[in-house]
Amino acid sequence: MYDVSIVPCPDYSDEAAEKALVSVLEPLGGLEWVKSGMKIVIKANLVSFMKPDSAAVTHPALLAALTRLLVRRGASVVIGDSPGGLYTGVYVNRVYAAAGTRAAEKAGAALNQDFTVKKAEYPEAKVLKTFDYTGYLDDCDAIINFCKLKSHGMMTMSAAAKNMYGAVPGTVKLEYHYRFPQTPDFAEMIIDLDEYFKPVVSIVDAVVAMEGNGPTQGSPRPMGALLASKSPHMLDLACARLMGLETRQVPTLAAALGRGMIPESADELKVCGDLAAFAAADFKNIIHASGSQEFGSAENLFGKVGSAFLRKVLGTRPKLSPPAACVGCGECAKICPAKAITMKNKKPVIDRGKCIRCFCCQEFCPKGAMKTHRPLLAKILSKH
Repeated sequence: MYDVSIVPCPDYSDEAAEKALVSVLEPLGGLEWVKSGMKIVIKANLVSFMKPDSAAVTHPALLAALTRLLVRRGASVVIGDSPGGLYTGVYVNRVYAAAGTRAAEKAGAALNQDFTVKKAEYPEAKVLKTFDYTGYLDDCDAIINFCKLKSHGMMTMSAAAKNMYGAVPGTVKLEYHYRFPQTPDFAEMIIDLDEYFKPVVSIVDAVVAMEGNGPTQGSPRPMGALLASKSPHMLDLACARLMGLETRQVPTLAAALGRGMIPESADELKVCGDLAAFAAADFKNIIHASGSQEFGSAENLFGKVGSAFLRKVLGTRPKLSPPAACVGCGECAKICPAKAITMKNKKPVIDRGKCIRCFCCQEFCPKGAMKTHRPLLAKILSKH
């Protein structure tokens, strides 16, 4: 059995999408596990009011193609996600419309309309012992995790593991950013979510990925591939290779490695297909430096006080760039879980003492004016 499968998918035409999905799933056993009468949830990435060609959301053509394959096997299909913002029917249905997800309805899928919130007790978790989640995920026999390959301000990469953060309802996500302000803890929380929901298979839409100022305001980057795995972490390790990232540069991969879920390198994966053929050496990534996390033994050398100082001085942070791109909408101030942003003269001012570097402001700035900023000293030190 292979760890990861990768196949070419040149475009989002119906023919190409369905052919690629069949091919990428075949080395993993295909859809033989799907039995007539099963109810299957496709957990998509529907981060916000983003159009399909933005490369921010799972493309509706792929969601429709997967729906057709599942329906042919006698399954019923529900597609859902909890975008950033209100977890209500009015709000989420607007996201469905913007992302083109309603195209999947024609293929036989239902778009989730159950907006109940439930509470989980998860004593086996490393950090996430209790949490709120979207109740519709309970009402199914299996979850398929269908994500989008993107750069990410806080987590460096958004792919399979990060996609399950969409199980946390709407604005509750902001509370969890504040609950887990340190990047390593946030990454462990993501891994706990993956372990709790245990998607049967994860698929990555890398036909057109997003690079640069991701996960919402970056640039589309054609890569022409679909990837799949039964492990979201093995899949992410392969995705990191496509983006030119090292394992420890992606916090969720560092956490998965620490738990023994993945090997040290993508070279150790059993891959059906040619990762190297799709790898992009010049992919524009966001390297998320967080002081001692990036510079290894800093805590041993300087102790916890010195480590905290390094995180403050050397850590990646949000910054308005260029200021002229800001339209003064105040969305960043509204969404900031730490209340670290105030609007002065129609421009956001960040209180660095309060900022927890969750990058929600960067992720949901509608104009892409808020970007990640890496101090010059951090760039210099990371090269040595």
